[in-house]
Amino acid sequence: MMNSAAVYPAPSAPPADMFGTVPGYEGTVAGGGGCLPPPMPMEPVAPPQPGPTPEDWSIPSLSEDVAHEAFKSFASSNCCWSKSPANDGVITSMEPFNTYRYRLETFTESRSTEWAHKPHEGEPADFYTQTAPRPWEIQATAPSLFTNHTEEIRVPFTSSIKECHTCHASGTMQCVECHGNGYKPCWACNGSGTKSDENCSRCDSTGKDSCTECNSRGSKDCETCEGKRQLLTYIQLKVEWTDNVEDHVVQQNSGINVDDLRSVTGKELFKNNQYLLYPLFGFPNPAIAEASERLIKDHQSKYAQTSRILQQRQKVELIPITKVNYKWKGDSHVYYVYGNENQVSADNYPATCCCVIQ
Repeated sequence: MMNSAAVYPAPSAPPADMFGTVPGYEGTVAGGGGCLPPPMPMEPVAPPQPGPTPEDWSIPSLSEDVAHEAFKSFASSNCCWSKSPANDGVITSMEPFNTYRYRLETFTESRSTEWAHKPHEGEPADFYTQTAPRPWEIQATAPSLFTNHTEEIRVPFTSSIKECHTCHASGTMQCVECHGNGYKPCWACNGSGTKSDENCSRCDSTGKDSCTECNSRGSKDCETCEGKRQLLTYIQLKVEWTDNVEDHVVQQNSGINVDDLRSVTGKELFKNNQYLLYPLFGFPNPAIAEASERLIKDHQSKYAQTSRILQQRQKVELIPITKVNYKWKGDSHVYYVYGNENQVSADNYPATCCCVIQ
């Protein structure tokens, strides 16, 4: 018979009694749980020390020629704008502004465990042959600093062999496409064998189409055990390295939209990294000093609870912004040149349409 495969509802998760109890992993469940707190350091950690104080906080001045060329390039990039304001406008004054961006990165390692399973492919069962190492005792190779990466490791001495809970160790499941029959009603004659009072040539009047999903077997290999009938169950350790990044931008009333600054880079004034950072108390701009102190405190408090802090890095960029005042046809106008890329913002460009509709 075609429908000899047993019909079992596919469980959403393995039964709870499928897994054993491993010392040190008593709270581990299928599907995983929260991150495991790292052990306390074996030796006292040296207090964070202040980094070197940079000497050059100046912003490079922008020449009129560079500002003019940037404006002309900006106008040319808008096909329907008149180029006259950019070509013929006369710069009357230029005002530089210091705009700082502070960035804090905290590179962490977190670990979590869950019971997992895979089709048994001859691996030996090592459950209880030795004491399983604790989650934070297992060696894992970290990526380069400040690089996101995830690694999954089978915990030694936690593996055992179980019958597949989905197919009850039969290795097969009924084909859901044909309900175990090995065939489906012919689509041309809707299973009647005739079409327009004539024998159906599509199915030779049988009213049946072979099921291509199961090759007419009526059953398919069990998706859980892939036909192996047995599963290797084990505790899986998930190790995640994460670069947690947070920015703080200070704008000193230049008039430019602060969101425009996200697309540009600035002059790197300061960067240092160490295990635990020290706030930039000596920074000339008090808003950056405050942001540094607040974010470092927040990161060290937040991430140390559930992960191991491996390194922190802080950077201060000075983003050049120049407010350019110019005259065109007797009226005064403004545009901004900003970032190392000399991007331009001109919300009130005076000639935004030169197209003529016929």
